[in-house]
Amino acid sequence: MKRMWVGVAAVLVTVAAGAVFVGLRTGDAVAEQRLDLAHGGLLYVDDSGRVRQDDRVGPACQRVDVTAGTLACLRATAVPDQAELVVTKPGAAPRSISEWGLPSRVRVSPSGRLVGWTVFRSGDSYLGGVGTFSTTAGIFDLDTGNHYGSLEDFALTVDGKPYPAEDLNYWGVTFARDDRTFYATARSAGGTWLVRGDLGGRTLTALRRNVECPSLSPDGTRVAYKFRTGDRWRLHVLSLADGRDVPLADPAHLEDQPQWLDDRTVAYGRDKAIYAVPADGTGAPVLVRAGASSPAVVR
Repeated sequence: MKRMWVGVAAVLVTVAAGAVFVGLRTGDAVAEQRLDLAHGGLLYVDDSGRVRQDDRVGPACQRVDVTAGTLACLRATAVPDQAELVVTKPGAAPRSISEWGLPSRVRVSPSGRLVGWTVFRSGDSYLGGVGTFSTTAGIFDLDTGNHYGSLEDFALTVDGKPYPAEDLNYWGVTFARDDRTFYATARSAGGTWLVRGDLGGRTLTALRRNVECPSLSPDGTRVAYKFRTGDRWRLHVLSLADGRDVPLADPAHLEDQPQWLDDRTVAYGRDKAIYAVPADGTGAPVLVRAGASSPAVVR
């Protein structure tokens, strides 16, 4: 069954001069904080479930991303198995998108125009065994107001042939700079692929097997991702031009979607902390922030 996106509007945020002011819930220690989205820096989700930037405290989120001044916050709601995506873009009205499921992934395109998200269905998890989880991924265009439904509504090609299987799941959207091309993970029949999507044609093309939670490098040439062996995942980087694949220097089990700090360094959440490691396979993991998850870079 195809799963469709449903959105509702909500005005919760004021946007001004490259900064975002986010009102927190009544009763919180800080009633209002300012997140500087015009200059470089790291955002993350702290142990209390709040976005932080240095000493600033932002909204409640499970997952956060930010690019070109656009902030996307994916969080659970008071309604069971319901997620809310709150997005602010400079010069545009804030948007709140409601989706059935539990927060999993969120990404903003390099221009700040597109936002993509993933939710788990009915509390499923990646570690539940082959075929036991269900995910839905969607994309929304903030400039046009166009939503693209679930990626399950796109036409998938595998090995040059249409692949119309009913058990398809998608997750982990990451965007190229042209606001048309994106990458994601597809799963079917117990296997996964890296897929390249085309928003204009509403198509998906399988590129390589065993690539999960891709993250496109700022220069658009490589994908950091999770390589699966059994029920464990290790961080790898794949060159899109020649297929060269490099395992990175942290061999630990990884469940997060990685995030590029720059073209040379990949960050990721692990064991309730954010780490970073060189993207060429050298070096060793370095602790970036304890008590943190969901790293996002203000570019």
